[in-house]
Amino acid sequence: MTQTLTLSTESVAILNQRGTPVLAVIAVKFAVCVTKMASRRRTRRALAVLEPWQLRDVGLTPKEAHDESIKVFWKA
Repeated sequence: MTQTLTLSTESVAILNQRGTPVLAVIAVKFAVCVTKMASRRRTRRALAVLEPWQLRDVGLTPKEAHDESIKVFWKA
């Protein structure tokens, strides 16, 4: 299982308060954005291949799972 690191808005705000260079803050925000998109893509691809009994376990109908799995990764 893969774990991802996500930084909250508060964490990024702390970076700004401590005198972190602007370019570093931008790089962290970019990394957070890319990480979220990658996580959405990976999750949606996994959702697309779940069996009906697995979907019931997570509380989704096949239609809901399909609708979510065809979303593009940059949409929440």
